[in-house]
Amino acid sequence: MRKLVVITGGAGFLGSHLADVVIAQGDHVIIIDNLTTGTVSNIEAAMAEGDATFLYADVAQPTHDLRATLADATRGRRIDTIFHLASPASPSAYQANQWQTLAVNSLGTMSLIEIACEHNARFIYASTSEIYGNPLVHPQAETYFGNVDPIGPRSCYDEAKRFGEASVAAGVRTLDLDGRIVRFFNCYGPRMQAADGRLIPALIAATLEGRPLPIQGFGRQTRSMTYVDDAIALLLTVAERPRGDLQPVNIGSDEELTVEEIARSVAQVAGVPYRIEYVPERPDDPQRRRPDLTIAFRYGWRPVTTLIEGIQRTYEWFALHRAAYV
Repeated sequence: MRKLVVITGGAGFLGSHLADVVIAQGDHVIIIDNLTTGTVSNIEAAMAEGDATFLYADVAQPTHDLRATLADATRGRRIDTIFHLASPASPSAYQANQWQTLAVNSLGTMSLIEIACEHNARFIYASTSEIYGNPLVHPQAETYFGNVDPIGPRSCYDEAKRFGEASVAAGVRTLDLDGRIVRFFNCYGPRMQAADGRLIPALIAATLEGRPLPIQGFGRQTRSMTYVDDAIALLLTVAERPRGDLQPVNIGSDEELTVEEIARSVAQVAGVPYRIEYVPERPDDPQRRRPDLTIAFRYGWRPVTTLIEGIQRTYEWFALHRAAYV
């Protein structure tokens, strides 16, 4: 039977790719987005197929208003699943929208949990590797509590996501919520904003514009890059896990590379000389980042897209679309 799936932040990078996959499975999607960082062009194909409804709305609005907005779209149908992906996610985006980032992950999460309980819907919360902060444990397993500065320059995002996770846990324990938590590490692919400060879009934009590759700090900090298709596949796997499993799940790659190594891969794909420009490092930038994927592997998931393959697909997409994604 056709399911009704709500995706908050569905016009964003990850949310729009999730919407495409859910629609391809034969389900109907309600996309909620206030377009702070998302864009309608990401969901044009989904809308054209007629299997998606777009609601321009802020999920941090009062619960009764959000409930009414959704009621108009559902028309009495029960919501089967809510994927809560709404939030600025890049450092430049959440630092420019600090209050909104806190609100969507706190007020928005609590309202959506109440609505999920009313519909007996599954609720999947998109958290982040940033909840580990600048980690003192490596690699980062889901049991690690993190090393986070609660008033630091990244705190609006780190602490908002930690609060969101606590809200899901409280909902499971006290409201009979069917809740799940995933923690996205560095993901990349088509539909990212070129100027939002994230690594691979910034590097690709530089190659397309003939500029040196920007390297923050000394370039020795590490990242584990996951192509968007692999990330969405694990997200959907977690969503199908049995009810009552509150275990957070890392979503990422265990291939740990330095920023300089990733930059060399981008230059290789673009066919340009490896010319770099060192730029100031962001405050509190994590120096090492690699997920422990024991739980994900236990679920039968493996990433299948190599870094070169993923960069190639992303580069080709940016070459065609970057003017609309600056």
